[in-house]
Amino acid sequence: MKRSKLGTSIQAATSLLILGVAGPASAMKIVGNADDMSELKNVSVEIYGYARLNASYDIDEEIALGARTGDFSQINTGSDEANEAGGNFGADAFQSRIGVLTTHPSGLKVKVEGDFETNGNGFRLRHAYGEYKGVLAGRNWSNYTSFVGSTPTIDFDGLPGNAGNQFRTAQVRYTTGPLSVSLEEPLSYNGLVDGAGGGSEKESLPLVSVRWEDSAGALSYSTAGFLRQVGYDTGAQDDSAIAYGAFGAVTFGVTGALNLHAVINYTNGSNTNLYRSGENYGAEDGYVDSSGSLELISGYGATIGMSYDLGGGRSINGGAGMTNVDWDDALADLGATTINNKHEKNTSVLINYQWAPVERVTMGVEYGYYMVDEVDGDDGDASRLLFAAQYNF
Repeated sequence: MKRSKLGTSIQAATSLLILGVAGPASAMKIVGNADDMSELKNVSVEIYGYARLNASYDIDEEIALGARTGDFSQINTGSDEANEAGGNFGADAFQSRIGVLTTHPSGLKVKVEGDFETNGNGFRLRHAYGEYKGVLAGRNWSNYTSFVGSTPTIDFDGLPGNAGNQFRTAQVRYTTGPLSVSLEEPLSYNGLVDGAGGGSEKESLPLVSVRWEDSAGALSYSTAGFLRQVGYDTGAQDDSAIAYGAFGAVTFGVTGALNLHAVINYTNGSNTNLYRSGENYGAEDGYVDSSGSLELISGYGATIGMSYDLGGGRSINGGAGMTNVDWDDALADLGATTINNKHEKNTSVLINYQWAPVERVTMGVEYGYYMVDEVDGDDGDASRLLFAAQYNF
């Protein structure tokens, strides 16, 4: 009976590993054409990922989402702070991930990756793209994203104000050296302000972004900008405007063990690109005033942090981040009933200790403090502890 190509390839790859021919790899690797063993090293398929447990203890009130990340939208504000049910424990393994990466001798790469971070509602597609000679098409991290300047956290969602939007989107991208440009599906978590008369936000054109990311000695840096058309059309009335934004991010190695991180970001009219603004992931992009004109909403964010390598797979990391949305014009045009409870400022401070008890295993504990300031002056805060255990394959 003829064996399947996959089965033969796995057997061949396993034989090489036993013989010590294959070098070290960060993932299980299946290589070759099962019908022609001479091509064994020409094509590879890597299967990678991890199983991860996240457990949280919310001290003041429960604000956990899937993967036990802290959710700004669940923080009580004003008088609700006086009657909170504290001491909430929860755990899940939704962040667990699996991916497949194929590499062809021509240089073509294809990647498909997913996880279960849907609050238990099934498998989620994270990445699905092909890349050849600097041209990428499919679903990948937005080009208006960088992990330069990012402080390592246990909280899966990280700090508000991190560079760009920290999400994945369908796109076509070209990269040459440190420069990358893209056309992307625009991301919008909340669209236009509800009840402002504009109906649903309309997308007529892709978002255009440009990013420059490089390093010089101990300094790594990234800067990016985007343009996007935002519009609405009720059939009887329509309008559009050009949204834009830019960020800068740096990581500086002070010593071999100490790294400093910083990010600053500004957006006008596309606030999912202002990471964790508004209720949790992105404030509204704009609103329609009484004359039918589309008005954009702007905001800014920033983070600062440090990482200290203690050696032996151990590290201490700490950072603070914030986003601030300008609701003044919307408040004047739409009134307090619509705008007063909007999140003007989200802030968090995350401090963690991480260690690797054995190779391919990482564990960590983190203290998190989260605070919300609303337009009407009400505020609220929450403190929590987070534990994670991650097993990589």
